[in-house]
Order: sequence, then C-alpha cells, then structure tokens
Amino acid sequence: MAENKQQQSPIPLAPTVIGYPRSDTELASNDARELRKKKRMKCLLYIVLFAVFQTGIILLFALTVMKIRTPKFRLHSATLDNFTTTPSLRFTMNAEFGVRNTNFGHFKYQNSTVYFFYGSDQVGEVVVQRARARARKTRRFNEVVELSFPANSQLGNGLSSGFVRITSQSKLSGKVELMKVIKKNKATDMNCSMDIVIATRQLQNIVCK
Repeated sequence: MAENKQQQSPIPLAPTVIGYPRSDTELASNDARELRKKKRMKCLLYIVLFAVFQTGIILLFALTVMKIRTPKFRLHSATLDNFTTTPSLRFTMNAEFGVRNTNFGHFKYQNSTVYFFYGSDQVGEVVVQRARARARKTRRFNEVVELSFPANSQLGNGLSSGFVRITSQSKLSGKVELMKVIKKNKATDMNCSMDIVIATRQLQNIVCK
C-alpha cells in the first residue's frame, strides 16, 4: 500500500492567473473611442433623416406645385334678350364664361370660337378673344351671341313642350407657364347642355362635362 502511494504522482495545480488592473490611460482611450463611435452613429442618423425629409419635400413639390393640370372652360350663366318665337325662335344671349386655372402658373390661351347647336343644327357662334387666366384663379368674362333656330317640326315640338335644349361646344388652346421657365401646351374642351324655358325666357339646367 505504501509503495502504491509512493508511485502515485501528485496532481499538478492549474497556474494561477494574476490580473492586472487597466491603467487610467487605457480606460480613457476606450471611453474616447466609444464616444467617437456614438457621435458617428448620431451624425449618420441625422444625415439619413435629413435625406428622407428632403426627398419628401421634393416629392410633395413635384406632385403639387410642378404638376400641370388641364384648365376648365365652362359656360356659367346667361341672360336672354330680344326673345321671339315667330316665325322662328330667336334671341340674344349675354353669356358668362369662365376659364378655371388650378395650376400654380398662368394659363395663356389663344382665340377660340364657341358654337351653339340645336340638335345637329348650328344656331349661333361667338369668338372668344385670347387672354390669360392667372394662377389658381378663374377668369370670368361675358360675350354676346345671336341665336337663330331653324323653323322645323323638331323646334315646334320643343316650343310646345315648354323648353328647348341646346348645347355649346368649344376648344381652348394655350400654354401653362410655371415660374417663367416651364411651359407646357394645354387644350381644354367645352361641352355644355342647357334648357331654354319658353315661359320665363330664361336659361336653366346648365350641365358641363
């Protein structure tokens, strides 16, 4: 037994690792690196947020201010004078037209002609002089037109029913100018229908598309 104990070699102990505390200089260096890293991340975040904000502003500007829409040309109202139904329907119309421009730039349009029809028969026309509709405004103006209807059975039926339906058609061509730099050709069509009430000699039920 004693021999066995003598033959057994003692178990070596693991070497003891002695830790040395880091110096103040090393700690300060690590803190400085961490601080610089945080500053870089914060700066990068600000750059990304600014880029997103600028992109949003540009998209909003492009979809609102820079978007060019087609103006609208409409007949708004009218008064009738010199009204007669014999031997055929005839009267003078003092019509109020409007050019609605929803763009952020002026709409300069050229001369045009408004045609009035009863069925397939043209019963009158009036020339619209060239002008300018200001940005985000509706330009209203009046024109006088003489309307004379053919004496036929269709007109007779209309007079008997108490009203006569007519239509007006026109095409207004021009340019939309943005900031005196961007110019784009635009054309707007008028297509309106309305009723002439014989008893009251008034224009009613104006519908424009």
